[in-house]
Amino acid sequence: MKKIALFADVQNLYYTVRQAHGCHFDYAALWADVSARGEIVEAYAYAIDRGDAKQQQFQQILRNLGFTVKLKPYIQRSDGSAKGDWDVGITIDVLDVAARVDEVVLASGDGDFDLLLERVRAGGAEATAYGVPGLTAQSLIRAATRYVPIEGRLLLR
Repeated sequence: MKKIALFADVQNLYYTVRQAHGCHFDYAALWADVSARGEIVEAYAYAIDRGDAKQQQFQQILRNLGFTVKLKPYIQRSDGSAKGDWDVGITIDVLDVAARVDEVVLASGDGDFDLLLERVRAGGAEATAYGVPGLTAQSLIRAATRYVPIEGRLLLR
């Protein structure tokens, strides 16, 4: 059976799904979709921790599905902007696991990950990207072995 590692960029998924579809992403549907192709041996969801009860409930749902939830504190800058970027953490974790699995699944439309998926493929693993059509970087789609558009069954309506 194919061994799969799953990585979910929660912030990217939240904002792109909301912008394009006006609803939420269905992580249970993602899990079912990916596990239909093999065994998920590692799964991580990367989120920003604001400490509110609704967010903690969502994080527990992710854990119940089988994700290891990794959190960074929400940082409000003095100019009013916010910081909460997991790109480096996701990259390190993907590189750590890529040699031990047959497929890496990245749920994110962030083009910063294109080189990462190219490296995964160069190492011999498949690289699948899930992203919102129109909001997923073309460079990421090109770098992936397979691109799965986030629509229909992957949405909570």
